[in-house]
Amino acid sequence: MLVSQHLRIAALATAVIALTSGGAFAQKKYDTGATDTEIKIGNIMPYSGPASAYGVIGKTEEAYFKKINAEGGINGRKITFISYDDAYSPPKAVEQVRKLVESDEVLFVFNPLGTPSNSAIQKYLNSKKIPQLFVATGATKWNDPKNFPWTMGWQPSYQSEGRIYAKYLLKDKPGAKIGVLFQNDDFGKDYLKGLKDGLGDKAAAMIVMEESYETSEPSIDGHIVKLKASGADVFFSVTTPKFAAQAIKKLAEIDWHPTHLVVNVSASVGSVIKPAGFENAQGILSAAYAKDAADTQWDNDPGMKKFTEFLAQYYPDANKLDSSTVYGYGAAQTLVKVLQMCGDDLTRANVMKQAASLKDFTPDTLLPGVKISTSATDFAPIEQLQMQRFKGEKWELFGEAISGEIEQ
Repeated sequence: MLVSQHLRIAALATAVIALTSGGAFAQKKYDTGATDTEIKIGNIMPYSGPASAYGVIGKTEEAYFKKINAEGGINGRKITFISYDDAYSPPKAVEQVRKLVESDEVLFVFNPLGTPSNSAIQKYLNSKKIPQLFVATGATKWNDPKNFPWTMGWQPSYQSEGRIYAKYLLKDKPGAKIGVLFQNDDFGKDYLKGLKDGLGDKAAAMIVMEESYETSEPSIDGHIVKLKASGADVFFSVTTPKFAAQAIKKLAEIDWHPTHLVVNVSASVGSVIKPAGFENAQGILSAAYAKDAADTQWDNDPGMKKFTEFLAQYYPDANKLDSSTVYGYGAAQTLVKVLQMCGDDLTRANVMKQAASLKDFTPDTLLPGVKISTSATDFAPIEQLQMQRFKGEKWELFGEAISGEIEQ
């Protein structure tokens, strides 16, 4: 009798243990790079090379994750952020991403920067079913869940932005003669396609010259002189920061004063406008989806107050005027939201599933009316921008937020 009672108690204890541990195992699911205490995230950035101005993005993200860790992490797990320099070079990008995946064993690659670099790593990451999440480039091809289900963009696509400039020109300068300077890669060609699509059947008559440059060129001065000679009265600068600043300076030097449009990724006051000279940048046009930290209208904005406090505590060396800090903060905040949504299911498939389930999410740094939404068939989180004009030492927004959504 006593033996059977002992057996019953032992059997019951075993059942309770099996039930509780089984429940725990059912709740927690991990892929390589995630544990009870850690989430390992990989990243590549051009900390050197022709696009090194963007390196601030990686440093801001690192600081933001330090803030999250100091506040207890995500669902009790601390973030380990491993970021390597790829110098804006596709072969280097491949090498560094392989290292992140095969040596560091990260859960996913977050916000890798640059169209050439991301193009080089896309097939590798998709073949291994590793998220290439919130890539820091607006090429349209990141929104292709059917063919590349493991790749998702973050910022508005370059084609969307190009269409918005076309809408503006058709309304305000319908007789414009447009000269385009563009980087000779997917980044440059995407903007050019967006502009042409937006101009429609007027594109052939309105675009008087298309001039491309290589990132390996030390200067674009010669291209600017050619564009002036074309008779263009609108200059569309599809350039990364170093070359955008060169263009602003050169226009002033040769006394050419067209309507000057500069793309959003090179509209930073800190890394482009200030080095080129405020006096040379008056009246330049661009489009924005994020708040400008240089603009006093946001001084009492709750979101920007949080951003300023974050910089003071976790990244005091940052240049507040550099829009890359605003960008890095917004992208990192979006990722943290996704990881919170993942709960205890930190598998790569669930990371992508949650990233594709964002509904009207608004990071602290986005303009009013600009929201992040995704779905299983829409991998383009941000699709609205607002036109802005440079005046004094800051950008001034005008008009309403415009959608440059691309029909799928």
